[in-house]
Amino acid sequence: MTSFYDEVEIEDMDYDAETQTYYYPCPCGDKFQITEEEIKDGEEIARCPSCSLIIRVIYDPEDYADGAGDTIDFGGTAVAVA
Repeated sequence: MTSFYDEVEIEDMDYDAETQTYYYPCPCGDKFQITEEEIKDGEEIARCPSCSLIIRVIYDPEDYADGAGDTIDFGGTAVAVA
């Protein structure tokens, strides 16, 4: 079982649009970090690069789903989803 330092809502994290990374202060003085790409891959653990602490990031996976090009099959009729 993984032991988290804390559980943090993604809305409480800082976002850097240039690096597409979410940050949250770590008690060691550095910052926990998780990239938007990791979130899209279903990752929920943000790590601190300076110590061994980790936090669980709480977010709605549907907010980060890449739906471009997806299709839904309605009884044999495929419908593109934007």
